[in-house]
Amino acid sequence: MTARDVVIGVDMGTTATKVVAYRPDGALIAKWQRGYPLEEPQPGHAEQDPQLILAAVLAGVAAVAAEIGHDRVAGLSFSTALHSLMALDADLHPITPVITWADTRATAQAERIRAATGGLALHRRTGTPVHPMSPLTKLAWIREQDPDLHARASRWVGIKDWVQLRLTGSLVTDHSVASASGLMDIHRLEWDAEALEIAGITADQLPVLVRTTDVLPGLTIETAAVTGLAASTPVVVGAGDGPLANLGVGAVRPGVAACSIGTSGALRVAVDRPAVDPAGGVFCYALTEDRWVIGGAINNGGVALEWLRGEIGSDTPTALLLDEAARTPVGAGGLLMLPHLLGERAPRWAGGARGAYIGLTRSHHRGHLVRAAVEGVAMQLALVLGAMRGAGFDIHEIRATGGVMQHPLWPTTLAGAFATPLALLDDGEGSGFGAALLGMKALGLIDSLDAAADLVEVRTRLDPDPASSQTYAALIPLFGGLADTLAPANRVLRDLNLPLA
Repeated sequence: MTARDVVIGVDMGTTATKVVAYRPDGALIAKWQRGYPLEEPQPGHAEQDPQLILAAVLAGVAAVAAEIGHDRVAGLSFSTALHSLMALDADLHPITPVITWADTRATAQAERIRAATGGLALHRRTGTPVHPMSPLTKLAWIREQDPDLHARASRWVGIKDWVQLRLTGSLVTDHSVASASGLMDIHRLEWDAEALEIAGITADQLPVLVRTTDVLPGLTIETAAVTGLAASTPVVVGAGDGPLANLGVGAVRPGVAACSIGTSGALRVAVDRPAVDPAGGVFCYALTEDRWVIGGAINNGGVALEWLRGEIGSDTPTALLLDEAARTPVGAGGLLMLPHLLGERAPRWAGGARGAYIGLTRSHHRGHLVRAAVEGVAMQLALVLGAMRGAGFDIHEIRATGGVMQHPLWPTTLAGAFATPLALLDDGEGSGFGAALLGMKALGLIDSLDAAADLVEVRTRLDPDPASSQTYAALIPLFGGLADTLAPANRVLRDLNLPLA
């Protein structure tokens, strides 16, 4: 191998596929992106057309391969949004759209399974919270609500499994994707018998389990022709986008967590063995067999501010709204926002959660509303941090990425709510870079994942303001309890199913 080798990372996200090419020294050689819609044909549905995602992958790999020039493509490596599910027929053709993590049709099934005897044990055994996001609960919903489809399906796969089938002819799923399915025992690295029984399927209906660093033999002749790559190009199976995002920001050593905020948000720390906290507040997903990430994802990150801007300040730039909010005191004048506009995940995993402003008075103005939204996101992530620490993991630094970090209100609020130093990174390619790094490790281009972390540079370090942290320490327990307090009312509102228009 030479210094001119490059690895192409393919990151199949919820709203877009990004394709990047990196050298082993961390130099970005090329990048490409294409978006696609998240369809919501009915309330609770959140689906995608798998053909559009496949087309984006093929187009992106071809474009990046053409841009690389004289460098040699040492291999492809993949990242994917987690919790996707699709059914294939006997000829391995899709008979459903991709059902994404954002789909909430299985809320009732998730609540029932979670509340049953053994629900917490299932979570702790599989690493996946019992929540409508997971393929386990989606399968339970399909089994009950669409038994004909359930019976017709020959295989159940995730979107990366199917794309790699089309690219290579091999149908496999990696331990990372499987660890987020609710169907695999993370301690044994085998499909879980009880989970399969709940889902109403057999292990033969799922892909073969493989390591994230396993290398598939190459591309089909058709894929090679479309992408311009040699058919012998190695394909590293890859992993889920969350674990790979930790790798992409260098948060793979003990005590260093990764926080990312885009439309949604997440907080994760890398550990050397699978574990879940006693209360079941965190997930545990694989990066490799000896590197796992523990943490939680929240449904509502930047989307909370995006929604608010559309409703109260559509003609005002977001930066100006944040400037107004920054001029209001910490705590937003006693106004709290539960930013659960898209339901919620960690750490309570309550699929039926709804948003709310609490403490609103005539004295509050637009700046307070905006500040409360930012603080609500930060406090939701602080609850996740508390659950991670409850699992027994010390966290002394948090590395933060995401477009929202460009305005200082976001990082200063996060540092205060976390009461932990925040390291800000340039908004790089995250999961795509992580996929490329994992591919380099699998192909022998770098020595270790720890060595990969040294390629990531911290731009700024921000210490929390003690007075702000004291205020948030008083507010976070109140904020955390409000979700439980409002849960009965939210269930009634959901059951009433009142029309929006």
